[in-house]
Amino acid sequence: MGLGSLFVLAVGLSMDAFAVAICKGLAIGHPSLKASVTAGLWFGIFQALMPLIGYFIGIQFASLVSAFDHWIAFVLLLCIGASMIKESRGCDEEETASISFMTMLPLAIATSIDALASGIALAAVDGNIYWAVLFIGIITFILSAIGVRVGAVAGSKYRSKAELAGGIILIAIGLKILLEHLIEGI
Repeated sequence: MGLGSLFVLAVGLSMDAFAVAICKGLAIGHPSLKASVTAGLWFGIFQALMPLIGYFIGIQFASLVSAFDHWIAFVLLLCIGASMIKESRGCDEEETASISFMTMLPLAIATSIDALASGIALAAVDGNIYWAVLFIGIITFILSAIGVRVGAVAGSKYRSKAELAGGIILIAIGLKILLEHLIEGI
């Protein structure tokens, strides 16, 4: 996976965390730099950790699925993307202003479940997983920290747009993986 594709994947995966960070900023009202960095760290670390876990799960089964791994990657990314698009159409949930452990842990896990599935998909394509998870974590950290600020300033109107964009990006990456593999087979 090239740097461009990796960047697009990282941005797509970070959109859930970005959307929640916007809501967190809206709930806090006037977030401090510490609140922005804290939210960024929570989301960035989990967004990096989950694909790594998914990758190691995926490589355990790589030999069994190598003939159709591109389809697995496509279907996983399609499902994740479709789920994000569906969530973008849903109602806004009420967000608490707290950045405590008990508040942030479930949010970080919930927003990174799609990254776990993406890690499984990453096992199906060639590339350095360590650079990928580092890149995903850094992009998510930056976007989440910015999201807290954006939420304080702009409110919740951008949440659904961020989730919609993330879903479209993940579906596009899935299509790219599938098409590259199918074209190589011709």
